[in-house]
Amino acid sequence: MPAAPDALPPLAGLTPASLDWQADETGSASPHSREFGDVYFSRHDGRAETRHVFLDANQLPRRLAAWRLDRPFVIGETGFGTGLNMLCAWACFDEHAPPEARLHLISTELYPLTRDDLSRALAAWPDLAERAACLLAQWPAAVSGVHRLWLDARVTLDLHFGDATERLRHLDGRVDAWFLDGFAPARNPGMWQASLFEAMAARSRPGATLATFTCAGVVKRGLAAAGFRWRKVSGFGRKRDMLVGEIAEPPADRRRRSTPWFLPSSPGPRRHISVIGSGLAGASAAAALARRGVQVTLIDREAPGAGASGNTQGLLYVKLAAETNDQSRCYLAGLLHSRRWLESLDPHHRLWQPSGVLQLASSPREQARQARFADNHPLPSDVVERIDAVAASQLAGVPLNHGGLHYPLGGWVRPQALCRRLAETPGVTFRRAHVQSLQASSTSWRLALTTDKGTEHLETDQVVIATASLANRFTQTERLPLQPVRGQVSALPLPDHMPAPHMAICGGGYVAPPHNGELTFGATFQPNQNDDTLCEADHQANLAELARLLPGYPERLEAAGVSLDPATMRGRAAVRAASPDKTPYAGPVPDATRWREDYARLAKDATRVPDTPGQYHQGLWISAAHGSRGLASAPLCAEVIASRICDEPMPLEATLINHLHPGRRLIRDLIQGK
Repeated sequence: MPAAPDALPPLAGLTPASLDWQADETGSASPHSREFGDVYFSRHDGRAETRHVFLDANQLPRRLAAWRLDRPFVIGETGFGTGLNMLCAWACFDEHAPPEARLHLISTELYPLTRDDLSRALAAWPDLAERAACLLAQWPAAVSGVHRLWLDARVTLDLHFGDATERLRHLDGRVDAWFLDGFAPARNPGMWQASLFEAMAARSRPGATLATFTCAGVVKRGLAAAGFRWRKVSGFGRKRDMLVGEIAEPPADRRRRSTPWFLPSSPGPRRHISVIGSGLAGASAAAALARRGVQVTLIDREAPGAGASGNTQGLLYVKLAAETNDQSRCYLAGLLHSRRWLESLDPHHRLWQPSGVLQLASSPREQARQARFADNHPLPSDVVERIDAVAASQLAGVPLNHGGLHYPLGGWVRPQALCRRLAETPGVTFRRAHVQSLQASSTSWRLALTTDKGTEHLETDQVVIATASLANRFTQTERLPLQPVRGQVSALPLPDHMPAPHMAICGGGYVAPPHNGELTFGATFQPNQNDDTLCEADHQANLAELARLLPGYPERLEAAGVSLDPATMRGRAAVRAASPDKTPYAGPVPDATRWREDYARLAKDATRVPDTPGQYHQGLWISAAHGSRGLASAPLCAEVIASRICDEPMPLEATLINHLHPGRRLIRDLIQGK
């Protein structure tokens, strides 16, 4: 498949900002960057500087007050720093925007502050304390990539950690107003380059504005060359001048030349959207859309969380490749996203527990793989760390024969309870029905439903399909390859005096910390089977896996009076879905017939990419193939779909959005002549 024009940088942790604290004109301590020898904001009055340079110069009070579009107003910033600019933009939005408006903030940062330094810096403005607390509660780990934060019901912040130019090149979204910030060009020449201004122009809406504190020649020349019109206006404080500007006609997105089929069509109407399937994929998609003001009908033949999402416990975990690939990038982003999402949704941990996850290295092969992973991924220890058997045993609370990879941000979830909670999101209406067919009209979709009352029809603007292994049973999705995978978990009563693992432990299978007096473990993995009846042989296989994970533990259970007879053991079997490449599908459903016609010449020469935009079943979307790691993928995929439908910036880099795209297999099959 043709490569994207810009490769993503290595997946790694970032170096936190190194600060000195210097007294400002009021006597308070202000942060000063050791890397760049410069201040983060004016020592005279940082808040007033932000208002003058960025808010007023971009005419935000007037523009936000007049905002009536059903998409959010988008602000892009180069250099998050202390977050002062973004918090002030949020306050300006709350003061001036109408109640139905939404705000989307995007900010890049190569040297993120630690949470403690961020807290100290923002403490200078007590009136921003409530907003700062929301930011601090969700402050992400210092890992390169996109981190989505929900500041409130109407305001979203995407932190793009990494080099500003590289981050904007990979941004999938467009901006209405730019805060061109960062340390002064003389102190940070690596950022103020022509490539930065070109990336800004390419990610701008027509008429997008910009403002910056500097009038340096390199900035003026770079902006003009990229297509921005600039002019000088009065600066703030001791600065005589600053720049403002706008771009009337941004350049075309050059990514279309390499992957024209993946770029989306227009979002279309979205007053009412139906989501088919109320497992984790469907329920999280419904909640994501409803949070944006969309009226959602959530449809399932059973209750929310009744299928593969109906287990008592499910693990929030990932297994990342030893060498970085796009699938690992997606799953790590999903793990970090789900952790913030769960904390925001359920801060009291009634639906989940942040226990951490330990991925054991129980064989020489796995030990070597994990060693390669650690060498290739210099990630912070609060994301993943390699530990020995002694440390693993201490963390787990039970004796272990092996060490492994410890993921502190992992944990376990009550999937069925979570799905029910999501189905109760304001704006979501649940209907128990079976969708027989989908039929498109010029402006909407017509769903034929079978209910207790017979056959009914439902008209809806758009449809999201999230029915796991059955997602390709519709005419529009029948060419989407999906594999059913049967899995069975087992459960045993746990005596009160029995020690139990404090965290989830994974190997060939898993064992979760006890819940309601039961120990849950498993799960079998049987591709191409869709039988969900319990099987004694699978209970026996799960017991064998439990013995490998926790040596001697089954015998101690039996000595404590617990029966290990597979014929009497409790458990649950369900069918999950997987794609051929084990990456989920999240995005619009391609018109497979048109794609095979439009891109047929790829079979002869994969480098001859036709300049033909991909054709889709307009308003039809899919979230499927989440397999056994749905808790780390489905919530992020829900954001991918909801963001595209609602014409918002995406929560992942464009390359990773393409990697999740449902049409990727069509293109691959064409290239391979299948």
